[in-house]
Amino acid sequence: MFRKSVRALEPAITATAEPPARAGVTLAAVAVVQFMVSLDLSVVNVGLPRIAAGLGFGAVGLTWVIHAYALTFGGLLLLGGKAADRYGRRRVLLLGLALFGLASLLGGLAQEPGHLVAARAAQGVGAAALAPAALALLTAAFPAGRARVRAFGVWSAMNAAGGALGVLIGGVLTEYAGWRWVMFVNVPMAAGAPPWPAGSRPGRPRRAPGGRTRSARCWSRRA
Repeated sequence: MFRKSVRALEPAITATAEPPARAGVTLAAVAVVQFMVSLDLSVVNVGLPRIAAGLGFGAVGLTWVIHAYALTFGGLLLLGGKAADRYGRRRVLLLGLALFGLASLLGGLAQEPGHLVAARAAQGVGAAALAPAALALLTAAFPAGRARVRAFGVWSAMNAAGGALGVLIGGVLTEYAGWRWVMFVNVPMAAGAPPWPAGSRPGRPRRAPGGRTRSARCWSRRA
C-alpha cells in the first residue's frame, strides 16, 4: 500500500533538496514516526486477552479495539493527504503526532471498554494524518538520486521492523508491565521524535486544474 503511495507522490512533489543536515533530521523523524505507526498495528494484538480481562470486554466488543483503529486510519488516509497539501505537511504531521501520542496516553489510562475504543479511533485519525505527511516530507527532502534510494530503504526497514518487533514488544510488555503499556509505549516515541529545523518547510505542491493539488490527485488514484 505505502509503496504505491511512494511511486504516486514522486512526480507530484516539486521541491528543492534540503541541506544534508536538515534532510538527515527529516529522515530520522520520519523513521521514528513510521516505526511507531507500524508498531501500533501489531503490538496491541498481543495484548488483547489481557485487555479483555482488565476492562471486561466481550468477544464482539474486543474486536473494536482493532477495528476502531483500522477503520479510521484507512478511511481518513486520503483526507490526511489532502490536509497535508492544503495546510502544510510539517504542520499536519506534528498535529497528527500530538494526537497519536495523546490518544495513546488516554488509551493506557482507560477505565471502561468505550474509553479504549475511542482512544484507538483517535489513534487512527492521528495515524491518517502522520502517514501521508511523513511520506511527502521524505520525498521532498530527497528529490532524486542515491540519497533518495537510501532514505526510502531506511523508511521501508523501519516499517518492517515496527511490524515484526511489535509482536515481541507486545508480549514482553503484557507479561512484565501490564496491558496498559501496549498503549503507553507510543507516548515516548511521539514525544521524542526528532523535531524538524525551523526552516525546513518544503514548498507546497502545485495545484492542478480544478483546484486540487497534484499530490491529492495521486492519493486518490490509490483508492
